[in-house]
Amino acid sequence: MGNRSGKDKENSFKDSLVGRDIPVLTLDNKWYKLLDEVGRANVKPLEDELNELLKRQGKVNSETKEIKKLKKRLMEEIVSLVDESSGGNSDSEKKIQDNKRLVEDCNRKLDEYEDEIVDLPKQIADVNKKLMLLTMEHCYETMQDNTDDIEELDEWLTGVRIELKKNLIRKQEKEAKNHQIYSYMHDIFGPEVVEVFDLRYNPEEHHPIPKAELEKKKAESEDKK
Repeated sequence: MGNRSGKDKENSFKDSLVGRDIPVLTLDNKWYKLLDEVGRANVKPLEDELNELLKRQGKVNSETKEIKKLKKRLMEEIVSLVDESSGGNSDSEKKIQDNKRLVEDCNRKLDEYEDEIVDLPKQIADVNKKLMLLTMEHCYETMQDNTDDIEELDEWLTGVRIELKKNLIRKQEKEAKNHQIYSYMHDIFGPEVVEVFDLRYNPEEHHPIPKAELEKKKAESEDKK
């Protein structure tokens, strides 16, 4: 990735976000998997701020919907009560006045929420972008650290492979030498060679003498007798 200053990285990250539709990070399960314990601690203030804005947006939208439903019901009641009040029904007139007062309350609350309904998406997008930039910075640093470790481990593994190959050749050479010695001694002592040499590592178990060769040696041994 190359080394870049913090300011260069920040500008590069910002440029990469231009024109992109960024999902709300705290609503994306994949986002939580990107961050380790340190990363989560670094982004916690922005994460909490974003969640509070989302919570507020949900409350405003829900209450706005309920207020509009209430206002509609009140207006319908007013219409239905107008005919009754024209006949001199004082109760209907009082109910109409009460409903009008409640409608005014609904309008006032809707006006209060109107600015929030417009502003909250902008605030959420702004905090979400900041959270994304901080996430990108953490992920960049994590990948840089991982790359350093990968290169170090790769170098170690290369050394181990070379050493392993050398030791494997040495092992094969020593096994072949043991087999050569064992084969020669087998000709002299016969099967008792294992007892004579008190072998901890029996070459015959790892490099067994072919059956035909073993039978030939056995026949030669009997002929000598």
